[in-house]
Amino acid sequence: MEEDPIATISTIHDVVSAVRQGSATPDQLLAALTALRLLRGQIAAWEPELITAARDGGTSWAALAPALGVASRQAAERRYLRLRPSAGGEGTGEARVDAQRDRRAADRAVSEWARRNSALLRRLAGQVSAVDGLDKHGRLAMEQLGDALGEDDAAALLPPLAEAGSHLGAEHGDLADRLRTVAEHTDQVRRAAIDHRRGRG
Repeated sequence: MEEDPIATISTIHDVVSAVRQGSATPDQLLAALTALRLLRGQIAAWEPELITAARDGGTSWAALAPALGVASRQAAERRYLRLRPSAGGEGTGEARVDAQRDRRAADRAVSEWARRNSALLRRLAGQVSAVDGLDKHGRLAMEQLGDALGEDDAAALLPPLAEAGSHLGAEHGDLADRLRTVAEHTDQVRRAAIDHRRGRG
C-alpha cells in the first residue's frame, strides 16, 4: 500500500464518523472500504513478519500467545502457521498447519530410527570417509559428513551420507548400494510417520 497506513486509518476513521453523523457520501464509503481492504492485506503481511522476528529474538510461543489474543502456545503457533507465506506451496492456512505437523512427525520418526541405528550409520560414515579420489563436490560432501560425525544426533549423518553416496564411483558400488538402501529406508520411515499421523497407517 503506497499511502501512509496512519493516514489511511485516519481517513477511514473520518468516514466512519461521517457515517455516524449521516453525512457520508457513496464515493467516501467506497474509498474507505477499498482503503480498509488494502490495510487488512498490509496487516496480514506484517503479523507473521513480526512474529518471526520475535521468535528469532528468543520470544517463546507462551509469551506471544496473549499478544496475539490466543489462549495457549499451541494456538499462537497455529495462528502463525496459518498466516505465514507457504514455502511448500500449500494453499490454505489449515494445509500449512497440516504440512508442518507432517514434517515434524516425519522428522521425529527419522531421528528415532537414526538413534536406534546409530552404530550402523557411523560405521557407514567411517567407510565413506576412507574413500579417496573424489571430485570437488565429493570432497565437500566428505567435509559435511565429518562435521556430522561430531554431532550427538545420528540423524545429522543422513543428508551428508546420501550426498556422499551420489559421488561414489563404480569401484565403490557395494558401498553406494548400502547408502541408497539407507536413503530409501529413511524415506519409507518418513512416509509411514506421515501416514500414521493422518490415520492412514
